[in-house]
Amino acid sequence: MTLQYTFELLGTFFFAISGALVIRDKHADLFGATFTGFVTAIGGGTLRDMMLGSYPLVWIGDIHFLYAILAGVLVAYMFSNFLVKLPKTFLLFDSLGISFFTILGVEKALSVGVRPEIAAIMGMFTAIMGGVIRDVLTNETPVLFRKEIYATACLAGACLYLVLLNFDLSRNTNLVVSSMLIMILRLLAVKFRLALPGFKR
Repeated sequence: MTLQYTFELLGTFFFAISGALVIRDKHADLFGATFTGFVTAIGGGTLRDMMLGSYPLVWIGDIHFLYAILAGVLVAYMFSNFLVKLPKTFLLFDSLGISFFTILGVEKALSVGVRPEIAAIMGMFTAIMGGVIRDVLTNETPVLFRKEIYATACLAGACLYLVLLNFDLSRNTNLVVSSMLIMILRLLAVKFRLALPGFKR
């Protein structure tokens, strides 16, 4: 099993947990939690593949992604009381998910021959759109529109990956370093309430 494939399954697993946990207090049943976890985990990658014209979709072509989603929902269901007591649990799982998925999205886009600039955008889409769909479904303000840095961290990690790609750094090391940058930026942004300048004049 390659590091990339491991990252894909882990990202799917973490996003499924975050998607299931977010509706814990909304009186949803297990099917609702499963559906939300499923959409959170595969929403961004599905949109990316549709825009790139890459078929079959990843989760359709490989049943292990469905198993990773079900495992994530099961963990969220069985240990929800424990997980919600941990500080910043949802933030941690979401940060892990976006850090893995951004870089994987960049690689997928590059593999079909798009320009690096487009690949960076596709990486960001892969990471954030599942969460945006999740927030819309649960009647929350999409995380993309909140003040804290989110999509910007994904773009920074995607750009770092593309820069390091031109050097002799091993691919696996590049995956880890670029993913860690995204996670660190995201966690620091929440801890210190970092945000980009407002759009209002």
